[in-house]
Amino acid sequence: MSQKKSILSRRNFLLTVGAGGVATAAAIVGKNAPTPAESDSRDKRATSGYKVSEHINNYYRTTKV
Repeated sequence: MSQKKSILSRRNFLLTVGAGGVATAAAIVGKNAPTPAESDSRDKRATSGYKVSEHINNYYRTTKV
């Protein structure tokens, strides 16, 4: 009976250590995350997105049935 109790306490210990590591990593990542500036986000939206180029037109041409 005491052997089963020690296995469970080891499992709980490992679970606690793992959860603590995940929480620590999340706190570090959250603290160091860059905050986007409003002007930068507007510039990105204006320049990024779907753009049709010649190789995309060739792909669409080859997929026509």
